[in-house]
Amino acid sequence: MPSLAEREGALLCDTYRRLPITLVSGEGCWVQAEDGRRLLDLVGGIAVNVLGHCHPEVVEAAGRQLRRLMHTSNLYHTGEPVELAARLVRSAFPGRVFLCNSGAEANEAAIKIARKWGQLHRGGAHTIVTLEGAFHGRTLGTLAATGNPHYSAPFQPLPNGFLQVPRGDLGAVEAALRDRSRPVVAVMAEPIQGESGVHPLGDQYLRGLRELCDRHEALLILDEVQSGMARTGSWWAHQPAGAVPDVMTAAKGLGGGLPLGAVLVAGRADVLEAGDHGSTFGGNPVACAAGSAVFEVIGRDRLWERAATVGDQLREGILGLAQRGLPVSEVRGRGLLLGVGLDRPIAPLVVQEALAQGVLLNAIGDRTIRLAPPLVISDDEVELAVARLAGALERAGTAS
Repeated sequence: MPSLAEREGALLCDTYRRLPITLVSGEGCWVQAEDGRRLLDLVGGIAVNVLGHCHPEVVEAAGRQLRRLMHTSNLYHTGEPVELAARLVRSAFPGRVFLCNSGAEANEAAIKIARKWGQLHRGGAHTIVTLEGAFHGRTLGTLAATGNPHYSAPFQPLPNGFLQVPRGDLGAVEAALRDRSRPVVAVMAEPIQGESGVHPLGDQYLRGLRELCDRHEALLILDEVQSGMARTGSWWAHQPAGAVPDVMTAAKGLGGGLPLGAVLVAGRADVLEAGDHGSTFGGNPVACAAGSAVFEVIGRDRLWERAATVGDQLREGILGLAQRGLPVSEVRGRGLLLGVGLDRPIAPLVVQEALAQGVLLNAIGDRTIRLAPPLVISDDEVELAVARLAGALERAGTAS
């Protein structure tokens, strides 16, 4: 009888490089493998499982809604999307919400909002400035915003109307905003770039973006898909800077494990009308019920504070490994979105060795390990994570 991997190869498109392990269940910060192994999950579904695997309150909320009403489309009113939108607005800033299913869809909607706003208020301006190292999704529009040939080369030509400038260079942003040959309608950025290696833009830089957009009559779009939902020590990573965007996108942790995305649009940018955009599954009652439960737990337990505290514990523990001579060069990020920089190109090997040590890690390129564990990770689990990471680093460093 063929193995699961063999059946997968025959039946699923070959778009992922999976680790040689099959997961069958999860609880909290732990997952169970088909072969009986129990592994500590520091990936968190790539920042999705903010409350861990199968959090009982999220499961209960989704299950209750499943038994009542699973799907209706957006031809009718239902209460769950409204409740979720209210929670999202309270956590961020006043505005209205478009609900969808993923971060790429949310960013695609944000791009459309900017384009229409440019037609209405900026004489047809449509260029969107993005930053080198950005990642906004894998649809054609969000690939163009991402601007990384690694992701986009096979799919040329991409939609036009995007201009990339160096990360961290406000002068380059201002030069783009001043360029009358290609009028800019918006600047789009992640407060912490995840896919390029977990690089925070910094509070001063975010405030600079806000000021430049105000001065040059452009929208500020902040992509909080990976950095949001209390992961970095506040509800949203831009909040410590006080740089309130005109448009904010969210997904990943928003649904606590179910597919859910959202765009929060402040009044200035609120231009969508009936027929402008849509999503058959957007605002699905089950996903929205789960999302509301996620908001409830995070708010009640003040998990943004937990993320900040335990994130510092994890950071200090990993930096201590460098002092022991292990191949760690730096730790970037904030809260529980961290990038462990390595002093040699062994990140994929560290991930393999970590699997043998009983911990799940995620390599970004050859020199960065991304950590996005659940916000409910305990102090003891952090200590165990550091110990197992140490073992993986030692074995990978010796083998390299």
